[in-house]
Amino acid sequence: MIDLLRLFNQQSCGKMCITADSRVGMEEIGDRKKVVVVGGGVGGSLLAYTIQNFADVVLIDQKEYFEIPWSSLRSVVEPSFAEKAVINHKDYLSNLELIVSVAVNVTETEVITADGHSISYDFLVIATGHFRPVPRTREERLNHFQNEYERLKSADSVLIIGGGPTGVELAGEIACDFPEKKIKLVHGGNRLLEFIGSSAADKALHWLQSKKVEVILDRAINKQAIKEGVIQTSCGEILEADCHFICTGKMVGSSWLNDTVIKDSLDTLGRVMVDKNLRIRGFTNLFAIGDITNIDELKQGFAAQKHALVVAKNLKLLMIGGNEKKLVTYKTTPPVAYVSLGRKEALAQFSVLTLSGWIPGKIKSKDLFVGHTRKQLGLKPNPNPNPV
Repeated sequence: MIDLLRLFNQQSCGKMCITADSRVGMEEIGDRKKVVVVGGGVGGSLLAYTIQNFADVVLIDQKEYFEIPWSSLRSVVEPSFAEKAVINHKDYLSNLELIVSVAVNVTETEVITADGHSISYDFLVIATGHFRPVPRTREERLNHFQNEYERLKSADSVLIIGGGPTGVELAGEIACDFPEKKIKLVHGGNRLLEFIGSSAADKALHWLQSKKVEVILDRAINKQAIKEGVIQTSCGEILEADCHFICTGKMVGSSWLNDTVIKDSLDTLGRVMVDKNLRIRGFTNLFAIGDITNIDELKQGFAAQKHALVVAKNLKLLMIGGNEKKLVTYKTTPPVAYVSLGRKEALAQFSVLTLSGWIPGKIKSKDLFVGHTRKQLGLKPNPNPNPV
C-alpha cells in the first residue's frame, strides 16, 4: 500500500507540481523589456514572480493579494486556514510595480485601467481567468471568511447549489466539520461532477450520502429569485435552509476585451484564442494564460501554472532576440482530476484509473496543495506553524 501511495504522489507531481528546477533562470538581460501582466490569479501571480528579475514587470490586479483558489472552501469552515492561503502580492513580488485596479482597454501599445492609468508595454499577458467580485484588501477577504464561518456555524440547515467540484468539495468540508447540520446539495444535471467519468461521479455521490448529505439531481435553481431561507427549484419545489452557498460556474473574465485590439481574437464563448506557444492569435508580443484561453483541456489551476512557465520561457527567448523557432510549445497532459472529500479523503481520476479514499486524500486533502503553492512563490509552506 505504501508503494502505491508513493506511485500516486509521483504521478501527481509529474503533472501538477511546478518545482524550482522548472522555473526560468534569473540572470539579467540587457535592455530590459516591459511586461504587463493583467490578472493576479494562479497563473498571473506565478508568471509575475518568475519573470520579475529579468524584465520590468507591471502586475495589474483588482485586488492587493493572491488567493490560492482551491483553498477557499476549507477557509469557509476554518477561517484560520485563509491566513496562509491569502497572500499579499507584495509578500512574494519584491521587484515589480503593482497597480490595484481593473483593466478596461488594450491598445497596440498600452493597457488602460479603470482609475485612469495608461501603462505602456513591450509584451502583454492576459490572465484574467473567470470573473468573480472579490474584496480589494487581504484584511477584507479574511473578514469575509470569518463572516461566512459565523453564518454557517449558526445555521441548522445548509443548501448548496451546484454539483460540480466546488459544490461537492464544500459539501464534504461542511459534512466533516459540522456533521450535525442538515445539508442538501441541488444540481441541475443528472449526475455530479460532469467533467469527469461517471464512475468517479458515483463514488462522490455515495460518499456524500454516507455523510447524510441529501443530493437532489435534475433540479435547476433560478439564482436571481433566491431569497435567504427559501429557494424554489425548476420543478416548483420549495427548499428551505438557514443559509445557502452558490457553487455554479463563473463567466470567463474576457468581457472587458470586447472593444479592444484583441476583440477579433476571441472565440464565440469569449475565450482568447492562442497558438501553440500561447501567443494570442494575430499577435507576436501578446500572450494569454489560464482559464481565459481556448485550449481544449480541463480548466484547472495546475494547467494555468504550466501556461505561466511556458510563457516565462518564451518571453525570455524573445527578449534576448532568440530564434522564434525555439519558442516552447505548450503541450496538454492527460486529464487528472482531484476532488477533496472532507479533510482526509479524496477522489482522484487518472486517464486509466479512478481511486477514492485516504490515498488520494493524502495527496490533496490534508493541506490542499497550499504549502506547495506557497513554496513556488518563494514563501515558507506554513508561515505560522503551530507548535507540536
